[in-house]
Amino acid sequence: MEPMEIENKEMTQNGNPEAKEPEKKEESTSFLRELISWVEVIVAAVLISLFLTEVVLVNAMVPTASMENLIDVGDRLFGNRLAYKFHEPERFDVVIFKNPQDESENYIKRLIGLPGEHVEIRDAKIYINGSDQPLVERYLPEEWEIENDGYVFDVPKDSYLMLGDNRNVSLDARYWAEEAYENGLADSMEAAQKYTYVNKKQLLGKAMFTYYPHFSLLSDYEE
Repeated sequence: MEPMEIENKEMTQNGNPEAKEPEKKEESTSFLRELISWVEVIVAAVLISLFLTEVVLVNAMVPTASMENLIDVGDRLFGNRLAYKFHEPERFDVVIFKNPQDESENYIKRLIGLPGEHVEIRDAKIYINGSDQPLVERYLPEEWEIENDGYVFDVPKDSYLMLGDNRNVSLDARYWAEEAYENGLADSMEAAQKYTYVNKKQLLGKAMFTYYPHFSLLSDYEE
């Protein structure tokens, strides 16, 4: 008798249109809750991504060969925006910064001259503050032959001198003043000298690693 009663009750509920309505409402509520949960996950992911890219990381692509062999053409990399919030930039750091002539563009070069330093380029060697010993630059990919002599830089107190590793092709601090003058950003070569240097406010972050098309840590260089 008991099994029969149970079966009869099920048949009665299935035949009642009003009994289906709560089931439909439950299904609709469940779907809505799941949809909201997915929206929350997506919004959270977007906010975290925005926070990371705007506050912690700077995402960059390298379009030229100026930093070979450390960074190849087309490499994508991340830089640490917080690196220079806690300590000063150091010589040989690979830095992402705003182009001194056009801050809508980002550049990546190696930091060579620190604030207040006297830097000379003589016969493909770099000398700091009149030292007899040139910098040891084992990262250069080939013999430095182009624009390798006769440059003198007096780095302002709030700025840095940046050069590419691949000096034979890199358009770096050696050229920026002349470019600024030719582009009408200054009315004399003397006035254009300020474009030679990267102001601390123009620093975006320290390059940390490439992630595409391959992963590679950009380790600190030691002499």
